[in-house]
Amino acid sequence: MNARLVRREIATVKTHPPTHRLFSLSLSLTFLFTIARTLTISVELVDEMPLLKRKPFSLSERPDDLKPDELVFQIRFTKEIFRDYREYLQRINLYRQRVWTCKSTGKGNLTYEEALVSEKQAIEKVQQFPKELMEPVLRDVQFSMLHLRDLVTSISTKLKERLLEGTEIYGRKNNRIYPCKIVKVIDEEVEKTQYQVAWLDKDKKVTENAVVSGDDLIKRKLPFSRDVLKSFIRESTYRSAPWVLHDKLAHKYGISTNLPEELRDKISPKRKLSKKDQEAANGERKRKKLKNDEEIENDVPVKYPIDDLLVRPAADDPVFTTRPPPTRDFKVPMECVGDLLMIWDFCCSYSRLLNLSPFSLDDFENAICHKDSNVVLIVESYSALLRLLIKDDGDYFIALQKKKRKAKISLVTWTDYMCDFLELAGNEELSTHITTIKRGHYGILDIHAKLAIFAQLVNEVLACNVMREKLDEYIEERKALAAEKRGEALEQGRMRREIKEMAKVTSNGVEHNGDASKKPAEKKHSSENSGKKQGNTSEKEANKVKVGAEVTVTSNKDSAAKGSKKSMDTEKNKTEDITNIQQRKEYLDREMEKRFIRTNPLGKDRDYNRYWYFRKEARIFVESCDHKQWGYYATKPEVDALMGSLNEKGEREKALKQQLEKRYNKISGEMQKKSKEAQRIQMEEEAALRRSSRVRAPPRDNPARAFLKYANKLKED
Repeated sequence: MNARLVRREIATVKTHPPTHRLFSLSLSLTFLFTIARTLTISVELVDEMPLLKRKPFSLSERPDDLKPDELVFQIRFTKEIFRDYREYLQRINLYRQRVWTCKSTGKGNLTYEEALVSEKQAIEKVQQFPKELMEPVLRDVQFSMLHLRDLVTSISTKLKERLLEGTEIYGRKNNRIYPCKIVKVIDEEVEKTQYQVAWLDKDKKVTENAVVSGDDLIKRKLPFSRDVLKSFIRESTYRSAPWVLHDKLAHKYGISTNLPEELRDKISPKRKLSKKDQEAANGERKRKKLKNDEEIENDVPVKYPIDDLLVRPAADDPVFTTRPPPTRDFKVPMECVGDLLMIWDFCCSYSRLLNLSPFSLDDFENAICHKDSNVVLIVESYSALLRLLIKDDGDYFIALQKKKRKAKISLVTWTDYMCDFLELAGNEELSTHITTIKRGHYGILDIHAKLAIFAQLVNEVLACNVMREKLDEYIEERKALAAEKRGEALEQGRMRREIKEMAKVTSNGVEHNGDASKKPAEKKHSSENSGKKQGNTSEKEANKVKVGAEVTVTSNKDSAAKGSKKSMDTEKNKTEDITNIQQRKEYLDREMEKRFIRTNPLGKDRDYNRYWYFRKEARIFVESCDHKQWGYYATKPEVDALMGSLNEKGEREKALKQQLEKRYNKISGEMQKKSKEAQRIQMEEEAALRRSSRVRAPPRDNPARAFLKYANKLKED
């Protein structure tokens, strides 16, 4: 195999998302044998090393005696080289196990490559941290004894409550809102901070100075998330309890590195070793660690499921069905399908919050493709999203106040509000459509432009405070419902065990009573034989014995019947309780579904194609690994064939099949319901066509134009 073929194979691997690939170079045996001198063109490594079970992990050393033309096995994301295929496979098997931890974020239960990607993303986030906030944040971090979660909360609250000098925001003056700049922070009172501000005009020039309270200033959201702050703290420190900054970082911002007096008695600080000291101290440990790692690898057996690309046909494989090709008859361009689904799913999932009646995907697709500028479905969708931004009292609300626009959006004025949003968004590509929209020609815009405007608007809504508060509320409610659901499941399991135990006791009781009823009869038979043999028992005494035996048998039967009935009643009550718990569980499932957070894919197949199922659409959508192609399955036989084609020896296809089996009844039921409805409509249309031409039948509605009849019943007055 020459270097050109190797480069072509590696270029193919690079097209796959790194988060979804373990070792794509092992797609075929031919590529496993690469030329050692071409290994320098491998994928670039991330500097950070993931932790194995929260402990440092050493990579295997590269063989020193490699020959230029020697055939070897290489792991793509670590550049490790192996001569033996079994050793290579054992190391790959170790890397694909979820025993790795991201060193930067502390996330666990990851594969090795997922941990690498997590560390790279954490570093990128930290680099986006605002420079002007670094010094005050680092001062709060140095020698803090708080837990990371509490430290992040404390810093976020402090930054929200107190503004920094030089910050440009909006403030209230004479019941109007004007831009201003913080000149000085005045701490006249401990509980309430005042600020000296400079009021600015449109050209950012100072018009006058004033002292205002914090209540008169409109504070913006922090320019970073809690996760970014957590990553920044982790990257800036080398220990916790207390948190201690890296020496270089502390000296750069003039932060003291001397431990405070109050902490010296509690903590014995360890000297941070230099790089040379660390290498000298850890040299022996690394050698021991390498031996331990090799022992771990040898102990790890290669077992299924494994990465799908490593699965090979075997004699014990079941007969797989042929996977049907997905349908691709979308009306919008193929590259727009992803945005179409995202926007539709968001609008329907949060319809209550948006005060927007849900609509079908077909109606939304037809409405987007329609050339009319005032399609009610589109106008109501835009208006609902814009109204939520107005409620947020953010930058969009301030911009509308400056233009003295009313808060009510109508079929006539919606384009003005839309243009205001596009001007504020600052997207140059979308801003080119403002003139067309203002002239009332929204309908002639390209489908790409329409969906891009929708996507921009949805992203802004997702970032607003109203939406975040609702999501936080949903998250807390889902946690409470999940806890209640777990309690119900435990109770249901306990009752089932009690019923089983009761059934065993009842069964044993019946057998015992049966044996007891036999004993008087045997006694009676024995006494009769004794009387005949000895001739000493009178007929009267014999009758007494007979009557006594019958009474005993009857008594035992009655008690057994009563005990059996009581057990049956108890078992019946327990069964009814289990039924009630099951109904309660279904109710909790429905309540959790109402508190929708986001739609997750069902899973991925061998080739990393993603499968999506949306709650309000009876189809399974298929997204290609490069996100450029979409299709769908809409019938039960197609879903059955898809499930029959999945190989459970692969990790991805096994997980996908489990999700499909879990939701099979719901998905197939919705598909059959939709199919029957389509057949009913078709039969009615055929019946109308067969009518006599002498009877003028009223024109039937065209399903493709059903979106024109849309009415928003949830709209606020």
